Order: sequence, then structure tokens, then C-alpha cells
Amino acid sequence: ALDVRVTWEGGDAQRLVKEALAAGYSHIVAGGGDGTLRDVAEAMGLAGTEASLVLLPLGTANDFAKAAGIALEPAQALALLNEPAQEVDLGQVGEQLFLNMATGGFGSQVTASTSEDLKKLMGAAAYVFTGLSRFSELEAASVELKGPDFHWQGELLALGIGNGRQAGGGQELCPDAVVNDGLLDVAILPKPQEVVGALRDLLAGDGLFIRTRLPWVEINSQQGLDINLDGEPLKADSLRFEARPKALRLHLPQGCPLLSHRG
Repeated sequence: ALDVRVTWEGGDAQRLVKEALAAGYSHIVAGGGDGTLRDVAEAMGLAGTEASLVLLPLGTANDFAKAAGIALEPAQALALLNEPAQEVDLGQVGEQLFLNMATGGFGSQVTASTSEDLKKLMGAAAYVFTGLSRFSELEAASVELKGPDFHWQGELLALGIGNGRQAGGGQELCPDAVVNDGLLDVAILPKPQEVVGALRDLLAGDGLFIRTRLPWVEINSQQGLDINLDGEPLKADSLRFEARPKALRLHLPQGCPLLSHRG
């Protein structure tokens, strides 16, 4: 038996999760895209609940669902209620939590500026179209990143801080990320000497990225850095990201690639 609630405006997902938990519901289904998943996962993570979450992918990109191997067909996705819930991590920046990924630089601007009408018309290809149309706006951001035994400073075109693996309609910024290792994957695309050639190489492979895996990372930028948190825009001169281990119980398919099976 499913009791359905519909969101209409910002804040509805958090309110409905609180109502469901107060009423004693043990399972919550998030029907929507990556933004809806972030809102629901955040509300459940902040509540510290033992209730578990199932994702019903109904969005444009469905980046987290695709990386996790969750079926896009509704009945198959709902069948995950029969699988045991897994304890997974959440990422945190300030007071906000996220399940999938934070992106910065040009990629986050493209994601945030892609119109809903275009996404309905073109699906995930809308992100590529928007990126090409804004190519002339491509600018590097001067930043400094610090974490345990890690320090990088310079100009970057794109940044991914992932608990999941992909964002922006299928771009695998953090291809090795898993959701239950207590760490965040960090991917940095430094500014190259020749931008067009870099974008060509980026489409062919990911050898241009600097990658690391950290429990926390601090980012500083004098001119401010635009961050997109699964559809939620942020801009600040200084941000601290950290992993919150085992903050959410999530139903995932057997053999899910996002689960670490070490030990």
C-alpha cells in the first residue's frame, strides 16, 4: 500500500518527510529526479531516522539512479522495497546534505541554467546543448583546496565532489566513487593552455582530471565559486565539504556498483 503525496514548491519534500516519520512510516519513496532525491535524503539524514528510502527515478537526468543501477521502469524500481536497506553516506556542506554530487565551475553553471522546458523537450541532451550554447562564457576559477594530506591551488574549469559518480546528464566526474566508504571523491579539471583541445580530450577520456578521496575538503576562492548541489545553487568564498558516514538507509539493487564490498 502506497500513500502518495505531491510536492508543489520548495520545502514541501522536507515537510512531507517530517510528517511521514511522525506518522510512523518505515519506508519513503522519492519519486522524481536528482533534486527531489537530494531534498528527501537530506530531510531523512537530518532526522537521523531508521526509516529507509527507495528512489523512483522520474527526472530528466536521473544521474544517481543510473550510476546505482536502479531501473528506470517504475515497477522494477519499487521492487527494491524487497531488497534489504544499505547504510550509505551523505555529503555535507554547511547545514546542507546531499547524496549524489556537488559540482563547481562551468559544469555547475550549465546545470543550473538549463531550462525546464528544454529538459522536457530534449531530456539529458539539454545539458549538452546548453553547454555548447554557453561555450563563449567558459572561464576558469582560481581556487585553493585543502584536505588531509592534500593541497591543490590553481585555476580550474570544473570541480566534482562526489558521493555518487555522475552529474549533469551523465558526466562521470567521479567514476570510482562509492556511497559507503565514509569518503568523498574529489575531481578537479585544471585550466589547460588550450581550452578547445582540452574539451576534445575530455570527451575522449578523463586523463586531464586530478582525483583524490577524502573525508573532508575545504575550498577557498577570492572571487567566489558557483556550486551546484544536485540542482541547489550555492555561491561562497569558502566552503567545507565532509562525509557523514552511514547517515541514510537506502534500498539498492544487488551488485550495485556504488557499494564498496571491501571486507
